[in-house]
Amino acid sequence: MSGHDREIRELPPSQELESLDELWFQVGGTLCNLSCNHCFISCHPGNDTFGFLGIETVRKYLRESEKLGVREYYFTGGEPFLNRDMLRILEETLAIGPATVLTNGTVFTPSSIKTLREISQNSPYSLELRVSIDGYNPQTNDPIRGEGTFEQAMAGVRMLVEAGFLPIITIAQTWPQQEGPAVFESFVATLKEAGYSRPRIKILPTLHLGMEAERTRPYSRSERISPGMMENYDSSQLLCSRGRTVTDRGVAVCPLLIEAPEAHLGHSLAEAAVPFRLAHGACHTCYVHGAICSNIGGWGVD
Repeated sequence: MSGHDREIRELPPSQELESLDELWFQVGGTLCNLSCNHCFISCHPGNDTFGFLGIETVRKYLRESEKLGVREYYFTGGEPFLNRDMLRILEETLAIGPATVLTNGTVFTPSSIKTLREISQNSPYSLELRVSIDGYNPQTNDPIRGEGTFEQAMAGVRMLVEAGFLPIITIAQTWPQQEGPAVFESFVATLKEAGYSRPRIKILPTLHLGMEAERTRPYSRSERISPGMMENYDSSQLLCSRGRTVTDRGVAVCPLLIEAPEAHLGHSLAEAAVPFRLAHGACHTCYVHGAICSNIGGWGVD
């Protein structure tokens, strides 16, 4: 076999967009009120690499998405609720499909919770809220997310629960694998003490991008998907097989790779419905863990 043939065989596989089921909006850009030291796109108060999405931009893509049969919508950032259009965006989105917001839970007020509840109750589709907390007490959370953030996030969780929401608590796994069961039980106990009697919990792998690459390590060259790995693999576990992400620069393949120029596929959903080569370390993480971005997966408590 020639060197050229080996190079061709070793090219990363491409993944087709099999169906556009999920549409993500990077509605908060990379602006966040926190500076978590494991953030894979290095969001912080001064990071305006990606900007907010205004309601007119969101409307344009919502209209296109209806024609393409999108089934659900996700809003992420940065911190989505820093966007002053967020509540109106949710109201309009929930008129056409279910929506999920990924938030750090620290910017809620009684007034915003009241409005969220009204929007949810008056909508034909469901509203999910995912709150990121990375430790079960201030000692384990705040070194990652910032001083005082545990109490702020837990206050947000309590307000959501009191308003009738059942937030999904998302936790990045920053502890050794063998400590997982004990850490999980500690989270459950903390949430129950806060009045969340049957908490919903989703454990996420860390992504060795952005600030996490600096905190621990970047991806190694071996953390890549080879063509053989895709044989008999359920490609629905990869978000790029069923979703796209809207940013203020156009449409990207997924929310994990918005900083990769080659991940930006066009300025419409139709333009972005092209295959994507799975050449990134984050693709490998998605392959190994499956469905890391969507609400499916994770651990629940009965």
